[in-house]
Parts: sequence; C-alpha cells; structure tokens
Amino acid sequence: MASYTPPLGDLAFVLHDVLAVQDSAIPGYADLDRDTTAAILEEAGKIAAEVLAPVNSIGDREGCRLENGVVRTPAGFKAAYDTARAGGWTGLDLDPDFGGQGMPHLLNTAVGEMHAAANMALNMYWGLTHGAYNAIHAHGSAEQKRTYLPRMVAGDWTGTMNLTEPHCGTDLGLLRTRAEPDGAAYRITGQKIFISAGEHDLADNIIHLALARISGAPAGVKGISLFIVPKYLVNPDGTLGARNAVACGKLEEKMGIHGNATCVMNYDGATGFLVGEPHKGLRAMFTMMNEARLSVGVQGLAQADAACQGAAAYARDRLQGRAVTGPENPAGPADPLIVHPDVRRALMDQRAFVEGGRAFMLWVSVLIDQHARTADAAAEGLVSLLTPVVKGFLTDKGFEATVQAQQVFGGHGYTEDWPASQFVRDARIAMIYEGTNGVQALDLVGRKLGQDGGRHMMAFFEIVKGFLRENDGDPVLKADFLDPLKAASKDLQAATMYFAQTGLKDPNAALAGSTDFLHLFGHVCLGLMWARMARAAIGRDDDFHRAKLATGRYYMARLLPETALRLVRIQSGAEPVMALPAEAF
Repeated sequence: MASYTPPLGDLAFVLHDVLAVQDSAIPGYADLDRDTTAAILEEAGKIAAEVLAPVNSIGDREGCRLENGVVRTPAGFKAAYDTARAGGWTGLDLDPDFGGQGMPHLLNTAVGEMHAAANMALNMYWGLTHGAYNAIHAHGSAEQKRTYLPRMVAGDWTGTMNLTEPHCGTDLGLLRTRAEPDGAAYRITGQKIFISAGEHDLADNIIHLALARISGAPAGVKGISLFIVPKYLVNPDGTLGARNAVACGKLEEKMGIHGNATCVMNYDGATGFLVGEPHKGLRAMFTMMNEARLSVGVQGLAQADAACQGAAAYARDRLQGRAVTGPENPAGPADPLIVHPDVRRALMDQRAFVEGGRAFMLWVSVLIDQHARTADAAAEGLVSLLTPVVKGFLTDKGFEATVQAQQVFGGHGYTEDWPASQFVRDARIAMIYEGTNGVQALDLVGRKLGQDGGRHMMAFFEIVKGFLRENDGDPVLKADFLDPLKAASKDLQAATMYFAQTGLKDPNAALAGSTDFLHLFGHVCLGLMWARMARAAIGRDDDFHRAKLATGRYYMARLLPETALRLVRIQSGAEPVMALPAEAF
C-alpha cells in the first residue's frame, strides 16, 4: 500500500510567498491568511493521507462490480466517501445559498490536488458532481437549483456528464440521442458510453446531465440540448420517487482508475428536464467541460506527485551498486540508488515538473477567482487561453513523470507488489478524456491564439516581459532564471509569429505543430513560475528554500531549453508530417 504525504509546506510557500494571496484585492482573499489556509489544508491533507490513500490500492485491485443493474464500489470506498462528505469537502467552494462554504476556487484546487493524489478514482465521484453542480447553477432554472443543488453540495446525490456515444466522441455534431417532448418534460432515448461515475452505491441519487437532440432540431452542434436526467425522479417535497428509465448496461474494463465506475448508460425513454433553452445545450455543457479540463490537469499533476514521492523513497532505501566517485554507504553492501546521476536526473525531472506545475495550476486558479469574483474580462481571457495548456501539458508531463517514477523502481515497478504501476495506469486516462490532448492543442492553436484579436496571448507575453523588467537588476536571478526565461519566451513569440504568418495560407502547417506549441507554451508557463518561486526563495537560508532554488535551477538548465527543439519542429511546417499518403500507412 502506497503512503502519501500532503505537500503542505509547498502549498503554503506558493500561496503566500509566491502568489501573496493574503494581499490580493480579490473578494474573499483577505480571509486567506496563513493560519486559515494552513488549518484548511492540514485537515484536507489528513483526509487524503488517512482516509483516501489507504483504500487507493484496494480500489485498483478490486475494481467495481455490476450486479443486477447496481454498481458496487470497492471495499472501503463508501466509508471514505462518507467521511469526505461529512467534512464538507464536497462543497468547499460552492454557493452558500445551496449549502456550500463559499471558499475561493483556489483552495478547492489545492485540496483537490491532495485528494486526487491520494485516490484519483474515488475523488472523481465528487469531482464530477462539482462540475454538474456548476452547470446547473449557471444555466438551470430556479426550481432546478432548489431541487438538485443542496443535495449535490452535501454529497447526498452525485452528478455526471453524459456526452460520448459509441459513434460520437469529440465530434458532438454526430450525436443521436433523442429527446421527445412529454408535457413539461422530455423522453430521452439513446446510449452513452465512457460515463464516469454513471452508476454506484455511494449516494442516494445520481443526477445525469445528458446531451440529446429534440425532435426537429437543426443538424450538427446547433441542434443539441442539455437535460437533467435523475436516476430517481424527485417528488415535489424533495423525497425520491420512481426509478427513472436510465441504467448502466455495462462496466468498461479499463487500464486504470478501476475504483471509478465507467459505464455504458442506456436511456430507454427516461424522463429528462431541459436545462436552459432548446438547442443551446453545448454552451451549458461547456461550463462543465471547461471546469473538467482544469480538474483533469490537476489529476495529471497529482498522480505525478504521488508517484514521485514513492520513487524518491525507494531510491533512498534501495541498495544497488556503488557511486562512481567512491562508496557513500561503506558500511553496507551497496549504495542507495539515489547516488547514481541518472536516477537523480529522473527524480529531478519529476520534482521540477511537480513543483512548477503546482505553482502554475494555483496561479491559474487565482485568475479563475479574479474573473468569477470581479468580472475581470482580462482574467477570463487568460484562463480561456491557458485551459488547454493546463489540461494538455500537465497531463502529458504528469504521465511522463509517473513512467519515470516507475523506471526508478526497476523490475519492481512492473509488478503489482509496488504502487508504481497503478500511478502509471491511473494517470494515462487524463491525457484522453475531456478532449484528447491532441484536441487541446488544436483548440489552442486554431481558436485560442487568435481569440479577441490575439489580445490574450499578447497579455501573457506582457506578464513575462513585466517580470523580466522588474527583476532585471537582480544578479542572482538574472543568469540562472531571467536569461533562460527570456530565451524560452522568445521561442514562444517566434512560434506564435510563425503561425500568424503561415496559418491562413497553410492551415496544416499550424496544426502539424500544435502539440509542439502546447508543450512550448507549457514550458514557458512553468519557467515563469520557477522564476517567481526563485525570487521568493532567494535570501532565505534553510533547507526548504535551498532545495527550492536548486530544483528551480535544474528546471531552467535542463528542462526549459526544450522550447528551442519545439520551435524547430514547428517551423518545419506540415510537409514532413503530411508527405506520406494515407494509403501508405
């Protein structure tokens, strides 16, 4: 069984020394003093380490079982879910009018990272509910909010997102699920696949948000509507009524996240209630989808951290070989793995990504709060621009980090006696769901770069330039942090210019380089975060801050230069990618 240590010290450093949230003018942030955030995060960390992590490997081994239409979750999941629910963790940042605690999204992100690192599969049950809640909160009627939201906030009921169909994944215009008017409701008929938490025994009711096409609706995405389809219909007094005609027909056999029920859902004339206007369902669903993409980025980061912790502990304890510079454990038969430079490289790759990614994710969460609490359009634009980077970069690199962690274990990492395999398998899905990372890259280059005349990309460049100008006189920062950041930012600017000059005449040239651009952008984001963290750590002579500077220097020297490689690939254009005819594959 893997142990998990919540990164409380690192979270406090980023929140208060790097982001200075206690000094922010964002409404609600004045309450985020060090004592308050420490108390909340310490309790969240206890839930992660003492409640969620102990059943993580059980969930992986046992998986879920479908018995007579009911999904049974693994042993210990129900008790762990009830503990999280009773502690209010399912409604931390939700509207107090519906029973939530009204905390900033920033805190929910920090808590979510720990909970996902401890047990990604279990955390998904209330993570998906959070997204369904927000879709109803933003687009539902007053009656729908009164009926569903308080019970979802409390965790008594959970929520899902039902988009994908057997023939229809990313291209939702192909959707076939039908909605026939039936008085004040609709009859929903069709099949959805890959529905996470679609059926389970953790809560009394499951509130499905399903996309369907009303009879006579326009073709394509313009004819899609969103419906609330509860597992049990809800009586006027709030009690549960009849079982609705929606059921799990099959559990998917998956590579990972075995403790989360991934279901085929059959809608056989189920009663559904329209959310918002007819044919406007995609807009409502994207409220949930965009939140999910950010949450998935957190999952990629979280699995990397959990895997990294295990790999570092193993490397300190496992004796193999001798250091090339002479024995470092002369009393023992061999030296620990961590003395070997290549093992140290793998551990530093992981650590530098995790700590940089954590700061990046928390900074984006501040921008989300800034928009939500002050209606700041510039913050909203930056969040829109950075969402595919959060989702795509953090999950690509997060999975890569879990594989590196597995490599540290050697042969033991390939067995189920150690936790490394589970982290690899669980992290892998994050690159696929909520829009594959290739789609995220296409969205970034094809839509987000040019959004509002490219204003948001220019705003990001100004943030980097402003930081460089403000700190140019710092000799400690300059060589190790500012100069590498400036070089990487120039690579990003050159790639952006290349797309601007070639994209319209040769769209394939832009799209062939889209994944490289997403990674280039991601590295610059983490480079900016590492420079900001270095500024906060300089002059503080203790183990934590010395380690922070050493890790930051590693990132800037060893990982950030990848931007130059990505730029060369982008500027090679479409020809190397598209030259081979389709029939040759």
